[in-house]
Amino acid sequence: MEITTHRKIVRYEDGQFSDIDDVVAEEFPLTIYINDIEFATLVCSPEHLQELVIGFLASEGAIRSYKDIQSINLDDRGGFCHIKLNKSIPTDHFQYSKRILGSCCGKSRQFYFQNDVDTAKVSMSKTTLTPEQISRLMIEMQTTSTIFKETGGIHNASLGSPEGTVVHRGDIGRHNALDKLYGYCVENNISVRDKILVFSGRISSEVLTKAAKIGVGIVLSKSAPTDLAVELAHDLNITAVGFVRGNSFNIYSHPWRIKESE
Repeated sequence: MEITTHRKIVRYEDGQFSDIDDVVAEEFPLTIYINDIEFATLVCSPEHLQELVIGFLASEGAIRSYKDIQSINLDDRGGFCHIKLNKSIPTDHFQYSKRILGSCCGKSRQFYFQNDVDTAKVSMSKTTLTPEQISRLMIEMQTTSTIFKETGGIHNASLGSPEGTVVHRGDIGRHNALDKLYGYCVENNISVRDKILVFSGRISSEVLTKAAKIGVGIVLSKSAPTDLAVELAHDLNITAVGFVRGNSFNIYSHPWRIKESE
């Protein structure tokens, strides 16, 4: 499916109006059914949809590994994904998941949703980074973001190691971009404990919670964190690094993971 579309628009610049052709990001609703019961509807960019579904189910605690999935039937034209699991899910889990996914998370370890309490993990990561590695990971994420360069309308995220980027994904929804990364790792049985999350937007409590669900120990962003995100990062043993720009950055929690250059 196409993830961008062309629209005729009117542009104003230097005192002049002009008719031009612009590229905008597609917005696509995807409804997920688990064992023939409606689970949730995600509004997303229409690419890497299977990874998105797998990552979303893993972050919501519906699955623990790819082996929990018996079958996936993805209708990327109609906007439906039917999942058969090798287990049943409690009814209250389905009721919880039918919600609008927005910026949300309770203060410190008190989350708005019970599922976040069940699935957010205290990081056990021992991974460390040098300033040069931080800068390189951010540059790699930004230079890979071709759709953002065309539209300016998506969030970008990547998972990497001290050696470099492992996988990059983008989406109109910041949580979707993170779920796609998680789904890629779950589907390909890639360990995430030693990975670093690199993100284009601010580190909100929602983003920090997603990072904890994935299991990473370091989150890098070119933007700022929120106060709740910093509190969560302290509680969940995650190193939050913001304002990664050029050769500078701010460390907001657990600075021991950032080492001086040799």
